[in-house]
Amino acid sequence: MIDADRLKIDMKTDAAPSADYVDIRIDPTAFAYPDVPLPDVWTVRHKIDAPEIKDVPAAAADAVARLFTDARLRPGASVAVGVGSRGISNLQPIVRTVVERLKARGCQPFIVPAMGSHGDATAEGQTEILHGYGITEAGCGAPIRATMDVELVSTLEDGYPVYFDRMALAADAVVVVNRIKRHTCFQGRIESGLAKMCAIGLGKHTGASSIHEFGFNGLRDTMPRVARRLVTCTNIVGGIGILENAYGGTAEVHGLTANEIGGDREADLLERSRALAPRLAFDDVDVLVVDRMGKDISGSGFDTHVIGRVRMPSAADADWPGPTVRVIVALDLTDQTHGNAAGLGLADIVTRRLIERVDFHATMTNHRTSGEGGAFRSKIPLVLADERAAVQAAIGCCGHGRPETVRLARIQSTAFVETLEISAPLLEEARSRDDIEVLSGPHPMNLSALLAS
Repeated sequence: MIDADRLKIDMKTDAAPSADYVDIRIDPTAFAYPDVPLPDVWTVRHKIDAPEIKDVPAAAADAVARLFTDARLRPGASVAVGVGSRGISNLQPIVRTVVERLKARGCQPFIVPAMGSHGDATAEGQTEILHGYGITEAGCGAPIRATMDVELVSTLEDGYPVYFDRMALAADAVVVVNRIKRHTCFQGRIESGLAKMCAIGLGKHTGASSIHEFGFNGLRDTMPRVARRLVTCTNIVGGIGILENAYGGTAEVHGLTANEIGGDREADLLERSRALAPRLAFDDVDVLVVDRMGKDISGSGFDTHVIGRVRMPSAADADWPGPTVRVIVALDLTDQTHGNAAGLGLADIVTRRLIERVDFHATMTNHRTSGEGGAFRSKIPLVLADERAAVQAAIGCCGHGRPETVRLARIQSTAFVETLEISAPLLEEARSRDDIEVLSGPHPMNLSALLAS
């Protein structure tokens, strides 16, 4: 049992496998605002154009067929299918379809985790994460072969080393499956997608760490160059690029040949993805309450474009696209993040429950790999006793002398922003806009239940 006034954080590491704790004594009243009332709220819906594919397996089959012009996908060829990004809708049926179509062509596919340093940077941890996505041999029809071993396959013109997953390299061909979307740490011509999965995902911990050591510039400039070198010096034949709508549904599925990965076609699809991406309904918010954060929501725990902050020395918040938010409150972690709270420092106030669920070893491994982003986003926010105290504190310290003037919005997560709860100061704006529908209210905030998506 944990003492009522003590927060015990497990800081175990591989180097110190015995129980090693940091005890933080907390006084629930030290930063509390018990006299600040929680506002009544209205439930609203932000209406956004959200195209969605009705037959995802058929779209995936068409995308795979586009790769069959490559002679390396011949009968009998072993094909490594790289999978690894979190929170992708319909990931299992897409991967299963890729496997089925490869088998129908006579190939022998197997699945490799392509997720850099995630899963505590271990093969077992990465396999477990895939299982959590439903990516299993039974579910997808192909075995999983996981290793953290890499080979140095090339160098860039400036001597930068290029690494690649050893098991993938031993295959006759490699196909990567990933969502193409804006990145949460940088802006560039190529961001999250197939190129990043090749360079960082299949570079494993070694390749991911090497790129992240250069921070913003490493991600924006070096990562695409590494990907372009990999498609010329390894067995990558192409990838399946997934675009999602603002509600997380599958909007489009595309097959990209090796030459298109990291090139104009992937760049064009990134622009298309930007237009489809979720965004907060309001541009100016004093308090944003986020029910859940986690790696399955975004690599940074939050979609930085939704919260309007990036916390990176190389990318100033003032220049980052998104709303202006004074105080962010995170109430809990998702179950699917498995304790990884990477991006925790993007929040200002969190609950004790959230902190107690953090796997600090997994989180710090992720932060260390992320370089400058990890250093700035690994700070622990203010910890309040419970959900009510956390929201009261945010209202009390957001810079408004009168709580009734605070522009408060609540979302389930930065991936689910269609349904919001808002306080009265946002209601007039909501009623004046055609893209916002007031569903109900006013009613008390029920912080003990997850907000509807």
